[in-house]
Amino acid sequence: MKKRLVRALSIVCCGTLLAGEAGYVGYAGNTTASQSSSSALAGISAATVMNLNDYDQPITAVDTATTGASGYGYTNLGICQVEGNLNIRESASEEASLVGKLPNEAGCEIVATEGDWYQITSGEVSGYVKASYILTGQDALNLAATLASTKAVVNTNNLRVRSEMSTDASVMTTVSSGEELEVLEQLDGWVKVSVDSDEGYVSSEYVTVVEGLNDAMTLTEARYGEGVSDVRVDLINNATQYVGNPYVWGGTSLTHGADCSGFVMAIYAQYGISLPHSSRAQANYGTKISASEAQPGDLFFYGSGKSISHVAIYIGNGQIVHASSKKTGIKISNAFYRNPICVTRLISE
Repeated sequence: MKKRLVRALSIVCCGTLLAGEAGYVGYAGNTTASQSSSSALAGISAATVMNLNDYDQPITAVDTATTGASGYGYTNLGICQVEGNLNIRESASEEASLVGKLPNEAGCEIVATEGDWYQITSGEVSGYVKASYILTGQDALNLAATLASTKAVVNTNNLRVRSEMSTDASVMTTVSSGEELEVLEQLDGWVKVSVDSDEGYVSSEYVTVVEGLNDAMTLTEARYGEGVSDVRVDLINNATQYVGNPYVWGGTSLTHGADCSGFVMAIYAQYGISLPHSSRAQANYGTKISASEAQPGDLFFYGSGKSISHVAIYIGNGQIVHASSKKTGIKISNAFYRNPICVTRLISE
């Protein structure tokens, strides 16, 4: 559940298509799945910065056209068509700094054309993308009709997610304002939602239900602060390179799909730490710490009440990386998008 601006539904039409740069986005110093803690980054200063790299992976460009289409809250709708994620840059140049990434089939507003680049806005990200990877016009509208999903945007602080449609029902978890929840069903005064792998109910009074497309993800540089070890930096660089990869229930593959505990298990295995394939069981490993003490590489556990059902890796700057759900895959989220049940530390250095 990432804070994104969800586009409200409205449809009008006009004609057309696009013109290209694609890539999987990672952080500087990325390691591969075969590398271990021995590959910890050298030369990292005490105040470490997680830098961003891009990996361009062009695909066949689609024919270009000249007109756009209005729909789903966009005046000039564009939909990303790329394997993986599309690089969003600060200016219309492949040498420009990376400011975010646009997932495959995510929507964007095309603001202007500059050569073979589009200037776009999507969610909280504004920048430039190669136009050949953006579907536009009627084709974009047709695709949007199949991709648009119903989401509930939280409009109050600490929204209670309950186990049943009653204010007397137990509170499973609380969710922060601005977060998005996948809508499973709209009921009388209540909305059934998905929170990671859990399902619950929220009062319709405290959410805005909209139909929309996914947006871009911000990839600002994350600063760890002083005293963060090289092995922690290496682990986070390693884990974040898989952002955008699929969520698969019961999976442990970092490339082909993993669930939340499978993702954590696979990452930590590369650093000589064996964990069970269960978030609840993983919470029994390491040392319990407070959320305020968390450092990059520590684990955040979430669930309903005191029952743990989800785990994520803290990456610093108030953020986590986790295999969230089948719809969103591996992603970066606010560490307090829902209240953590506990935080543990497995890396002593």
